[in-house]
Amino acid sequence: MKTKPLNGRVALVLGAGSCGEGWGNGKAAAVAYARAGAKVVAVDINFEAACETADIIQREGGLSLALQANVVDAGEVRSAVERTVTEFGSIDILHNNVGICRVGDPVTLSEEDWDLSMDSNLKSVFLACKYALPVMVDQGRGVIINISSILSRRVSQYDQIAYYASKAALDHLSSAIAVKYAPHGIRCNAILPGLIHTPLLYANKSVIEDSHGSLEQMVIDRDAMSPTGKMGTAWDIAEASVFLASDSARYINGVQLPVDGGLLNMQYRG
Repeated sequence: MKTKPLNGRVALVLGAGSCGEGWGNGKAAAVAYARAGAKVVAVDINFEAACETADIIQREGGLSLALQANVVDAGEVRSAVERTVTEFGSIDILHNNVGICRVGDPVTLSEEDWDLSMDSNLKSVFLACKYALPVMVDQGRGVIINISSILSRRVSQYDQIAYYASKAALDHLSSAIAVKYAPHGIRCNAILPGLIHTPLLYANKSVIEDSHGSLEQMVIDRDAMSPTGKMGTAWDIAEASVFLASDSARYINGVQLPVDGGLLNMQYRG
């Protein structure tokens, strides 16, 4: 029997639930880690969503624990890290998937939404690393995977200045952690999803209607924007995550990996 690439490892996935029916990036990554052999701690602010992910893993014969935590709260993040170590003895993979997007330009975006975006997209990763890195240093090993976006490098047709800025900062944070902790046997990489078809697309109906007119047209428009003619799925992000977490990627450190069907190589078309 072929050995699973993550057999015996422990993955802490922050943002492991899905905001609607179907497969979000964090939910798919958590399940993919489990299918690759890892024990998974599924964390989400929505405990029911975390439980749904953990239940899927357990029904498939894996080991999983669901926890509720607000990833911008230091105490709750620290508690999730400590509970993971108590239950499973280590943290081999830290997967930071939490992110939000608030629409607005520098004039129209509220200060509250700017702060919320920076906290959710950037501070959450800082806190998770703050408490998980000492565990990894003591172990002499670990992998951190941060979910960024191709919008850390380009601007879309939407006014998303806080999202752009926070994701660009996340890329650089990932690089800094990679260099700092490489001597400790720890790798840190960022994944930059492109156009991915997940439940999150349907979370802001007003933006969809203003930009595309309907849900159906939004899917058509986004498919047409991809060089492949089709959006990716959460499983594309999940499989990239499993690879980066595995020993097959043992010399890959400090990269920002686009998973976008080639979109970053195209000139912006609006």
